[in-house]
Amino acid sequence: MHEGLDQWHYVVAALAIGVAGTLALVGWSLAAMRRAERRRDKARGK
Repeated sequence: MHEGLDQWHYVVAALAIGVAGTLALVGWSLAAMRRAERRRDKARGK
């Protein structure tokens, strides 16, 4: 009896990790950009 490994579980897991990591990075970048813009506006007195 030959047991074949189903690689699709690994492919789906890798894609899910990649998408989740990308979304987390985009969210972190947007938050950092907004904080920087608030600091800039505060420094300019707006």
